[in-house]
Amino acid sequence: MNLETVLSVRHYSDDLFSFQTTRSADIRAFKAGQFTMIGMGDNDILRAYSIASAPTDSHLEFFSIKVQDGPLTSRLQHIQAGDQIEVGDRPTGTLVLDNLLPGQRLWCIATGTGLAPFLSIVRDPSTFARFDEVILTHTVRTARELAFAEMLESRPIRYYPTVTREAFHTEGRITDRLASGAVFEDLNLPQWSADCDRIMICGSPAFNNELRADLQARGFQHGTNRAPGHFVQERAFVMQRGDPG
Repeated sequence: MNLETVLSVRHYSDDLFSFQTTRSADIRAFKAGQFTMIGMGDNDILRAYSIASAPTDSHLEFFSIKVQDGPLTSRLQHIQAGDQIEVGDRPTGTLVLDNLLPGQRLWCIATGTGLAPFLSIVRDPSTFARFDEVILTHTVRTARELAFAEMLESRPIRYYPTVTREAFHTEGRITDRLASGAVFEDLNLPQWSADCDRIMICGSPAFNNELRADLQARGFQHGTNRAPGHFVQERAFVMQRGDPG
């Protein structure tokens, strides 16, 4: 673990915030979509966080929930510029483009802070050398939680936000909108095909499992470090249990 200095903090709602830190030379090169460990430096509590910044950035960025009684985020949410936190120097993970077969369209399907690895992916120029089109969906409870929306709207991607708990032009769970075909109709795109579409998923375990079951029913194969496939998840997050904060 390295001690890194907090550069900036942004709060989006009572439940979500992001922060940037310095990036020590000890933190090895990482692939867009990977995660590392974060701690406060004064105890043994560490949590896995996807890196939201691009691999080429000189700083690191993270996107976090706030758990008021969580062992880590109950304190992490109060950090300010100039504070120091612990950041692991060995990023890892399975939610990377190398675990996907070549394809035409890349879909990044996120809920909540599951957006973080996709922020890194759409900030990485190499992503656009691999795919003709990149679509990123982000589902949250309220429009205020659509963090990074302005940045995403400026990227060369199809950005598709959905909101579940208030009126919105694309309202509802992304899984429901996919099942009904609304997403494809809104974007004027064909239904998913294993020949053309490659899909990355990051969100709650229940969301991950639901979408994985749907994709496997369509004949999509899950990609791994050993064998690339049609879709990928971050297995470490899907399988984790207990207090996420």
